Amino acid sequence: MKKIPVIVVFDVGKTNKKLFLFDEQYQLIFERTARFNETTDEDGDPCENLESLRLSVFDSLREVFKKKDVEIKAINFSTYGASFVYVNEDGNPLTPLYNYLKPYPAALQQQFYDNYGGEDIFSVQTASPVLGSLNSGMQLYRLKHERPDVFRSTRYALHLPQYMSYLLTGQAATDLTSIGCHTNLWNFGENKYHQWVHQEGIYEKLAPVMPATQVLPPLFPGGGYQIGTGLHDSSAALIPYLVCFHEPFILLSTGTWCISLNPFNNSPLTAEELRQDCLCYMTYQGNPVKASRLFAGYEHEQQLKRIAAHFGQAAMKYRHMDYQPAISLLPAGNFADRDLRIFPDDTTAYHQLLFDLATQQYHATKLVMNNGDVKRIFVDGGFSKNQIYMNMLAMLFNGIEVFAASMAQATAMGAALAIHHSWNSKMIPNGIIELKYYAGGLPSMAE
Repeated sequence: MKKIPVIVVFDVGKTNKKLFLFDEQYQLIFERTARFNETTDEDGDPCENLESLRLSVFDSLREVFKKKDVEIKAINFSTYGASFVYVNEDGNPLTPLYNYLKPYPAALQQQFYDNYGGEDIFSVQTASPVLGSLNSGMQLYRLKHERPDVFRSTRYALHLPQYMSYLLTGQAATDLTSIGCHTNLWNFGENKYHQWVHQEGIYEKLAPVMPATQVLPPLFPGGGYQIGTGLHDSSAALIPYLVCFHEPFILLSTGTWCISLNPFNNSPLTAEELRQDCLCYMTYQGNPVKASRLFAGYEHEQQLKRIAAHFGQAAMKYRHMDYQPAISLLPAGNFADRDLRIFPDDTTAYHQLLFDLATQQYHATKLVMNNGDVKRIFVDGGFSKNQIYMNMLAMLFNGIEVFAASMAQATAMGAALAIHHSWNSKMIPNGIIELKYYAGGLPSMAE
């Protein structure tokens, strides 16, 4: 039996750790999901169990290599960002994998920004809002100042996708999609590391920058496969769209955070945009992507529970609720402030919640629209499956085509596409993204 050429992609989220096999047509032919219990760091804060993650990589690969019907041609990684693994000369981790939500010492943060021009100026230079530990460069600054012995012993600080690649290649790399994502490390105006990285001795701890299209030989030769250097998950999810669509578009990636990504907007971020939670990502080709963030997925979950409890309904009821344009809605506002007793039923309340969230999303997305160049918005993730939300959004973005986009595992597919040339003998197929157009029916507005 002829073996099917495949790529293995490890897709590591905060909650789910997944392994996928894609064939040369980018059809998903195998999937495995695992969850690990979190552990704690030396301060008692929750963090990723790095050893469980490391062992799962090797255990999963052993299982995959035993499969008789496939031939592994390449391996790549996409993971959440803002997390460093500090390894010594022998490649062993020196610390836990600190959580990017770990509280950051206020005095140390103040010291940093005082030394390097103040929050507004520095944030504009690095396209990074002030986010504490979520600015991963700040984790390095903290390590240097709070644990200088560990800092001295660190040979490389590797973002998580590159650490996973390092496990299999023994070669340390830095990837632009990771360092270009609200890290405080990159000067977007000068397209190089910010001066503080050199002044603080951080640069010596960073591995050489390699393009996301680069592949490396495995540490254990003889397999006939290549290994990618890994990508930051938000940048990976954008790749299938960049490959398939060339006219200006915005990708609205929805989940806990809803992130509007405009890879066709190269204008520098302003201090005002940063204060409104705009930032820059980096494409796998190294180009800046202007983006805005909204905590809408989380807010949706909280308010949905409130509606369900108030009206005595199961939360599952709202997952596939039909859009009813005849329902009268109040002017947009903050749903958390609304008294649920004003709504005649839960259907009306839920429509109002989606209208409020879609209106907030409209304003957040408009921040990165760039002078009317954009004619299409692609919505992927959880909200793309919500008929009410999609109709509301299409109604608000009058004159712009709004599509629900669905694709089997966009993040993992992006990681596979980034190194297409190294493993796939076929052309990239059409139709890897399914689109559903929303015309946006107008809702009724209450007096």
